[in-house]
Amino acid sequence: MKKYILSLFVLAMLSGCATAQNEYDPLEGMNRKFDHFNDVVDRATMKPLALGYQSIASEPTRGLVSNFFDNVTYLNTVLNDFLQGKVKQGFSDTTRFVINSTLGFAGIADVATPLGFEKHNEDLGQTLAVWGVGKSAYIEYPFLGPNSLRNTPDFITGTATDLTFWLFLITTPQVTLPLTVMKYIDMRSRVMEASNMRDEVALDPYIFTREAWRQHRQYVIYDGHPPADKVQSDGSGDDWSDDEFSD
Repeated sequence: MKKYILSLFVLAMLSGCATAQNEYDPLEGMNRKFDHFNDVVDRATMKPLALGYQSIASEPTRGLVSNFFDNVTYLNTVLNDFLQGKVKQGFSDTTRFVINSTLGFAGIADVATPLGFEKHNEDLGQTLAVWGVGKSAYIEYPFLGPNSLRNTPDFITGTATDLTFWLFLITTPQVTLPLTVMKYIDMRSRVMEASNMRDEVALDPYIFTREAWRQHRQYVIYDGHPPADKVQSDGSGDDWSDDEFSD
């Protein structure tokens, strides 16, 4: 995974330098303002919290926390497996979810992978790409970060299939609020190495982030095997959908 992140950001740095004006970023002026806002908020809140978390929790412990949050949000992958027509993968991911939710103690332990049930990453942005919805404008949302117009509806399906969201309906804020805060601290902790690399080597952090995000999305849309004709000579791809760095 670390090698993948490193390769991804090297590609982003090279393509970012070559594509300062990108036709898939018509909202660049607004996006840069939100990118700056998000960076200020992150440096004041989430990054210090994530650094503190890393200082008191060992890497194996953080891995267990990540396993839990991956599992409680995994039904989004299951749903989009079936929406994309990946029926066999859908049943496999359903089984993975059930095994980890039970034998894995609510997903804290990933016991499904050793049993042969591979982890996948699917969302509504990828589904819409499979359905033929064309590339759309890159957009950066306040607090939420990089995205695209095509992937934006995934906020709805991602929330509706997030088990922590439904906890708000059946338990007290004393339980749900700390759990939600921990979820976002875990997410921020996972990308610490990548964000540090961006801060250290990027000539233009905004373009760097945009291109790294695009490369990542192209990678997941094509299940890790994007066709060569989707990569243009200037480093830009044919598909501009989707999310933040999730795993």
